[in-house]
Amino acid sequence: MNNYGEALKYQREINGLSMLELAKKINTSHQNISRWEAGTTLPNIDFCVQLADFYGISLDELIGRDLGTLNK
Repeated sequence: MNNYGEALKYQREINGLSMLELAKKINTSHQNISRWEAGTTLPNIDFCVQLADFYGISLDELIGRDLGTLNK
């Protein structure tokens, strides 16, 4: 299983945002961001789409999914 929290944190950090800044931009709490990145909870699909759109990436990229490593 992927570590979705690490992938979410990676995207936030490469975009130069603190948890608080990201939370304000996507209209959620910094506690939610913290929980998602810690892997305590996962964002619902609506927030995943919102985050992917915000970063200008696909959902696969958002969660760190590498399509090249999938078994066919």
